Amino acid sequence: MPRFWAACIQTDLPNPASRAELPKRIGHAQTLIEQAVVGYRPFGDVRLLVFPEFFHAAPIYPEVSQLREHLAVEVTPQLLDPYLKKAREHRVYIQTGTFLEVHPRWPGHVFNTTCLIGPEGELYRYRKVNPWLPWEVHTSPHDLLDQGYGDPLFPVADTEIGKLGCAICYDWLFPEPIRQLAVNGAEILIRVSAYMDPWGATQPMDWWTVVNRCRALENIAYVVAANQGASLSHYPPFSWPGGSMVVDFDGRILSQADPGPGDKIVVAPVDIDALRHERSRRQGHQMLEHMRLSACPPKRWVDGKNPWEGRMHQ
Repeated sequence: MPRFWAACIQTDLPNPASRAELPKRIGHAQTLIEQAVVGYRPFGDVRLLVFPEFFHAAPIYPEVSQLREHLAVEVTPQLLDPYLKKAREHRVYIQTGTFLEVHPRWPGHVFNTTCLIGPEGELYRYRKVNPWLPWEVHTSPHDLLDQGYGDPLFPVADTEIGKLGCAICYDWLFPEPIRQLAVNGAEILIRVSAYMDPWGATQPMDWWTVVNRCRALENIAYVVAANQGASLSHYPPFSWPGGSMVVDFDGRILSQADPGPGDKIVVAPVDIDALRHERSRRQGHQMLEHMRLSACPPKRWVDGKNPWEGRMHQ
């Protein structure tokens, strides 16, 4: 499989207050895709482009009813069509920034959703499993399993550039969702994120960098992570440190935006053949093969309960 380049596209844009601003935001995404693919063509073939969380809209209203009234949208083929046109024009794969999604099957709920778009169409739709409590009030699809939610929680797409899987921002603070993507076959782990200061890309609290590198090495996978680069004035009450990055399967940082707000495009080469060789050859540090999942399942919590559950809400 030929090497290709991945591009993280981080943005510093005012947060929309209404869904009426969405077409303009998607049009801006088309421009950024064109800049990344055409601009870097003399250096390499950009085949994967990743946008940050909250690119289309952030949950600036405190109640679900307000999000549904002002910002949430049904993610239809028509809405995604501009991304599909760019994917087909350049034969690329686009991990969209997140939408605040409503779905007719789940009235009253709002999801934090990103879609993988390729030349073939929409390849998966990932809905954030771990909302960032207490600020995010969207629904986790996990909480609808007993109501018949039938879509995969951690989908992986088998594409011509490798097997791709995505999780959103706070999901990455838990090893289990990213490990599940790897167990499901993901070779490139995509992080669509809005991770705020001071837990960004600078010491002593550089969680963003530490977590991305750790998830890469423990799952022997590439990590392509796009983070919000919004200034405090654009997405209050937090400032957003950017630091978008590409990490290889040994945890090496291949490319990273300098910390701080601003629109930035970060590119780095991805070699899936090298990753597959390492996964098949390694005997030492072969965490995917050596892990003992049955040794520490959640059911081993005392009395079968999570001892921390509910503490934050008491």
